[in-house]
Amino acid sequence: MISTTALDATADSAVFDRRDAVPGLPHEQVVFCEDAATGLRAIIGIHSTVLGPALGGTRFFPYPDEASALTDVLRLSRGMTFKAAVTGLPFGGGKAVIIGDPARVKTSALLHAYGRFIETLGGRYISAADVGTNAEDLDIIGEYTSHLVGRTRSAGGSGNSGPMTALGVYQALRAAATVAWGTDSLADRLIGVEGAGKVGSELIALLHADGARVIVTDVNREAAVTVTARYSGVMVTDDLLAEELDIYAPCALGGTLAEATLERLTASIVCGAANNQLRTPEIDVRLHNSGIVWVPDYVANAGGLIQVAGEREGVGADVIRRRVEEIYDSVITILRHAEAESVAPGRAADEIAYSKLAAAG
Repeated sequence: MISTTALDATADSAVFDRRDAVPGLPHEQVVFCEDAATGLRAIIGIHSTVLGPALGGTRFFPYPDEASALTDVLRLSRGMTFKAAVTGLPFGGGKAVIIGDPARVKTSALLHAYGRFIETLGGRYISAADVGTNAEDLDIIGEYTSHLVGRTRSAGGSGNSGPMTALGVYQALRAAATVAWGTDSLADRLIGVEGAGKVGSELIALLHADGARVIVTDVNREAAVTVTARYSGVMVTDDLLAEELDIYAPCALGGTLAEATLERLTASIVCGAANNQLRTPEIDVRLHNSGIVWVPDYVANAGGLIQVAGEREGVGADVIRRRVEEIYDSVITILRHAEAESVAPGRAADEIAYSKLAAAG
């Protein structure tokens, strides 16, 4: 039996008495779920449904405690609101986390319980895959709810969103190069990719084909070695920031851009697929003042959202790909806006998102 607790955004609760909360943009709903029979412990954050139902993936991760899981889901779901708004998609922002090591505790029964939980929200939240979950997991979850996107093609979904996410990051990198260097070519640039998972590996393929020099790191060294075996010339390192990089592409978990990172960073451009790359909001300004072009993560990594949103809308693969390639134009617009207004790119992107949310609200 699923037990749920809902915390409304207007409730007198410490959940929303947080330093990282955004004034005027509280979460509409945060829902905790626990199923004793399967060990499911999940949190769904519905940040906004102003533009449409909240759409975002489910992350399955061994958080050290519930507070860490809550912080992650709040930040991720807010990012999805801004990602959908900037991209012009008719969806709101949501995200979910399941607490636990998927290699140890993920079972069909647990995923079934989670599916029943999603169903109780009546379509306010639509889930996709994220770190620790995949299209096959969504097929299992989908036995108990239809509020999903990104299922396997055999189940009627659009499948793995990794390639489209990587394509969007690649287009964002080209746009950043245009602003920083006056050319969209990445040939012969040394690009450090942090994370060789389902998005990082796809990005490396695109960069390799473009003639870039790629060096990769991953906590799972086997994943990094697999990529080097597939693409000649790709190198592996345990310390990416020790390299004289032209571009740093964080494609693993977030929070890697911190004060200590900036002290060692040699890259002129930072752009990758990881969510919530900034350890603190002030890092955006620090990067800007240092002359480093940072592409806001929720803009660069919007390709996966564009794919699953297109699936929900019923558009074809050619339309989805064209929309993903338009991330290039979005990044140019944001970086030019940042230049014109003398503000950091993160603030420029936020201003565009705010305006779209305000117009819809």
